[in-house]
Amino acid sequence: MGQKCSCLRRNENSDEHSKSEVDSKLRMRTINANLLTAPDAGSSAVLGMQRVDLCLADNHDEHHTSHFYAAAAKEALIVRRGEPFRLRIYFNRDYSPSKDAISFIFSVTDDSKPNPGHGTLTALVPHDGIDFLGDPLEWGAGIESHEGQILTVLVKPPATCPVTEWRLDIDTKLLGDGSRSYPLPLPIYILFNPWCPDDQVYMEDRDKRKEYVMHDTTLIWRGSYNRLRPSVWKVGQFERHVLECSLRVLGTVGRIPPAYRGDPVRVARALSALVNSVDDDGVLLGNWTEDFSGGTAPTKWTGSVEILQQFYKTQKSVKFAQCWNFSGVLTTIARALGIPSRIITCYSSAHDTQASLTVDVFIDANNKKLDAETTDSIWNYHVWNEVWMQRPDLGIGQYGTYDGWQVVDATPQEASDNMYRVGPASVLAVKHGEILRPFDCGFVYSEVNADKLYWRYNGPAQPLKLLRKDTLAIGHLISTKAVLKWEREDITDSYKYAERSEEERSYMLKALKQSRHAFSRYYLNDNFNEVEFSMELKDDIKVGENFSVVLKVTNKSQERIHQATGQLNCDAVLYTGVGAQEVKTMGFELDLKPNSTEFVRMEVTFFEYFEKLSSQAAFQISAACRVKDTDYDYYAQDDFRVRKPDIKLQLGNGDNASIVSQQEIDIILRLTNPLPIALHKGLFTVEGPGIEQPLKFKIPEVPVGGTAAATFKYVPPYAGRGTMIAKFTSKELDDVDGYKHYEIEPRPGDVLQPNGSHRRSNIIRRRTDVIP
Repeated sequence: MGQKCSCLRRNENSDEHSKSEVDSKLRMRTINANLLTAPDAGSSAVLGMQRVDLCLADNHDEHHTSHFYAAAAKEALIVRRGEPFRLRIYFNRDYSPSKDAISFIFSVTDDSKPNPGHGTLTALVPHDGIDFLGDPLEWGAGIESHEGQILTVLVKPPATCPVTEWRLDIDTKLLGDGSRSYPLPLPIYILFNPWCPDDQVYMEDRDKRKEYVMHDTTLIWRGSYNRLRPSVWKVGQFERHVLECSLRVLGTVGRIPPAYRGDPVRVARALSALVNSVDDDGVLLGNWTEDFSGGTAPTKWTGSVEILQQFYKTQKSVKFAQCWNFSGVLTTIARALGIPSRIITCYSSAHDTQASLTVDVFIDANNKKLDAETTDSIWNYHVWNEVWMQRPDLGIGQYGTYDGWQVVDATPQEASDNMYRVGPASVLAVKHGEILRPFDCGFVYSEVNADKLYWRYNGPAQPLKLLRKDTLAIGHLISTKAVLKWEREDITDSYKYAERSEEERSYMLKALKQSRHAFSRYYLNDNFNEVEFSMELKDDIKVGENFSVVLKVTNKSQERIHQATGQLNCDAVLYTGVGAQEVKTMGFELDLKPNSTEFVRMEVTFFEYFEKLSSQAAFQISAACRVKDTDYDYYAQDDFRVRKPDIKLQLGNGDNASIVSQQEIDIILRLTNPLPIALHKGLFTVEGPGIEQPLKFKIPEVPVGGTAAATFKYVPPYAGRGTMIAKFTSKELDDVDGYKHYEIEPRPGDVLQPNGSHRRSNIIRRRTDVIP
């Protein structure tokens, strides 16, 4: 490489140089790049360039990047590493291989001192032919064709190339008579390549690549384990400025040196920190209160595009976010960079603050939860990400490699290595209780499989009493969007073995032994079993309706009468399980005859809960009971939410309407008011393909039983699959959404043009592997 590079330098008396000398000149050349943009005096015979054709359409098609706004607008060349792209160069005279030399100098744009040793500067001399473009881990270039003044070249970035913005200078030299340098006016963005087997993020399955890299809309599951709620999120990785923002934050916020931006493990770990603002003024500012003044409520965002465009413009953290917003934005950045990513929801997710692998709830003598002592919490649901990559840094364990899905979580919960971030943590390592594997496997293990313990706390000088141990409370219905389907896929078994199974308990014991936590378990009072308690909740209550909390109490003794006392509590909480506001409490006393069952019922009306209801309509229901003349205490908690209505979207004349690319249709939005009070200051927000900025429609008032409606004209921008998203907010009711999937037919004229929209070039990508 050193000898070949000698022909790139201007004003050299000899073509023989040592590698160290060439590397030194490469560094000096890049530092002084601005001095090389004009030809040397007296070198008019040196080959000059008239223009360079970046073959944008072919390259973007071959590299699966044509959907990016910057590609469509011809603002940049966007390619993926490990595969060649084409350049066609037009000279001012015929190119002569015997006397003319040409070379390509690639350097990372934001590296102040690009260096060949760091992989941020390279010089390429194209060899004749394209049959072999070098080792997969090295840059390569070959001349595909030469016709007079036109030279066509293929350039292959290595499969480990830093993922960032590059600049290209093309040098020409006339042997013995000086040289010229031509900077390329457009930036080159080089991305991860899940289509390339040599890339660490390679994903073999074609349908999964479509779903986890190319799809720009997805589903996020929210709600609670007994009332799952899917909502649509516009990922928008191809929209304007999203790619530029995604590449920029790696350096400015993530502070990843350019040399390491090709390592997906480092990139993923940086993303989990930079998406939140806690340590580094990252993209989103979290807010888990109900006061969102000065920003946008988390429930009002419909996707990542507006968030990232705002951050790109202002470089200030966008207000406000909660877990699903963090996850949605991380998905957008990962997919824009080329890392396969999906959004994961875990219901009844544990937040273990003590790394004990248990969630500890402390109850006082009056059966009230002690918030000061109870630092652990259980979220109705928690949303994080998985990213797909190989993990050569972890080697091979007892259960094989740790490749595949890795957990990353941008929601700031606990510090990891002094920054609020989680992952990447191998899902396989989590499943097998390997909590010491980097990064943060123990924290993720607790989220999905901690044991929930209820303790009676009688004061700092008194021993704790273990009231109940619930091994089934944590980690339900771990969910993600199914591949190429608008439905839920349950992936719980990828995180843990079935509850109550021998494997699940054995791995829990293994994890507990590794945790080295000294939390003492004093005693378990499960020897009394004559009285049995269970809570019953109707799971399909619409917001606006009343609901009942029912406690079933059974005396299983054939002879003894038992007396049970206790209380039922209904608290409005945030979906994180904290911030409780008491809605209603009711005490009770029961005389239980032998072999009998009694029911305790507490009715909660709309007007009792409405003023205290959080935006996500979440409640925490609890029952605390004691059996007189025994040492038996019972305490249980459960999550509950009331269901929000759905927005109905009608495209054209209804479900059978024909939707055609570039042809205008009518869209109608409808929402029926479910509350026994009127809605005020309503607002519909709509996003969809071809809608550059979210559309907003104000609805001043919706009476009881009335319907809010809005209509607008819509022009589908292209043929293919589309998803339209709608959101409704008002003073009395918010976080209501709806969506519609539809197929956009091509215009008849487009169908008559063969290969019009599916142009394929003849770039030879890999002789041994044809990549679809």
